[in-house]
Amino acid sequence: MKTILVATDFSERSDRALRRATLLARQSGAALSLVHVVDDDQPRRIVDSERELASELLREQAATVRSVDGVACDARIILADPFAGIVRAAQDTAADLLVVGPHRRQALRDVFVGTTAERTIRSVACPVLMANAPPVGPYHHVLLAVDLGEGTGHMVRRFADLDLAPRAARSLLHVFNAEETRLAMGHALDDRGRRGEVAAAQAEADAALAAFADGLEGAWTRRLVRPQRASAAETILAAADEQRAECIVVATRRKGLAKAWLGSVVEEVLRHADRDVLAIPPADRAGGVLAAG
Repeated sequence: MKTILVATDFSERSDRALRRATLLARQSGAALSLVHVVDDDQPRRIVDSERELASELLREQAATVRSVDGVACDARIILADPFAGIVRAAQDTAADLLVVGPHRRQALRDVFVGTTAERTIRSVACPVLMANAPPVGPYHHVLLAVDLGEGTGHMVRRFADLDLAPRAARSLLHVFNAEETRLAMGHALDDRGRRGEVAAAQAEADAALAAFADGLEGAWTRRLVRPQRASAAETILAAADEQRAECIVVATRRKGLAKAWLGSVVEEVLRHADRDVLAIPPADRAGGVLAAG
């Protein structure tokens, strides 16, 4: 990595993002770029006042990163809609990684990540790391949730290229839908027969993951196959907890698929995770930023 972009609103949530980004920069030798977006859809005097205050705070943060952490760091203010400003900064800096703080957890769980984070993740060309957990050190275990569909190889390669966790244990998790198997066989088999079909589905999923892993470069500590619980996201989160993984890696979807851009599984993981989540965009977004929808 050469450049890590950190989006900050000077909140405690943003402090987590800055600290995690600083740890990653020290580990990789990357430079940090801090960005704060002032919403320009306000009276001019408010915009000017916020810009002046934010500029001073950013200068102080950048100076601290340079002097205390020994990491090259610059900072910028952008006047724009918060979402558009972050996307522009990611494009202008050619960021290899964007780090954001955890979303505000709201009572209305269907309101996903306070639109700015959601729109940013589905629009920028670079991977986005949501720093949910207090950053106390390097990652020791990273869990990659793979569906073995189109683009899975790209996701794993892009994660490896980032080199976020060079000394961490790395696990591949594949979740298969056992409920579909039960329903498909429900009228034709008794309980013993259905259990046999689920076991066969497990074996098939094991073989598919093993074949995928055999084609990867580098060492992968574990291959995990799990039957889906109430949702695939719930199964992923449970596996991350079971494996004590500090970071979950997921892939976002291309525009035009049946699901929303991010995919419902990714949305649910981001919404409920109590640990860091790295969202990696599809291959067709590597050359630029998708138009906001």
